Amino acid sequence: MTHVLNAFFDCFFLAAMVIPPPVRPPRLLNFLKPYVLKMHFTNKFVHAQVIHSPTATVAASASSQEKGLRTSMDITRDVAAASKIGKLLGERLLMKDIPAVSVLFKKEQRYHGKVKAVIDSVREAGVKLL
Repeated sequence: MTHVLNAFFDCFFLAAMVIPPPVRPPRLLNFLKPYVLKMHFTNKFVHAQVIHSPTATVAASASSQEKGLRTSMDITRDVAAASKIGKLLGERLLMKDIPAVSVLFKKEQRYHGKVKAVIDSVREAGVKLL
């Protein structure tokens, strides 16, 4: 009888013990590319933002929907608007002392048209692209 009770208690205590998860090293990508440029294009506007990946916060953003830019642009959705957004975003990044960003393309985005205009104008503003 005692043998059965000991086996029961051993199983009970083993099930009650919590095994901690293994300690994993931090992801290398978080250190190599902390700032990521993301772009979004709608039928009316162009949006671009740089996100700080480790903290998941927006470091800088620019949009053709901003009131100050709407008056200076005739059309807020074409390639010229995208290049103005990229230039403005590059200036804002340099003001915040962010010298380099990496670009994240969505599945359907190619380096062509508005995407190319934003990236080239950010590069021309003085921000290094990784």
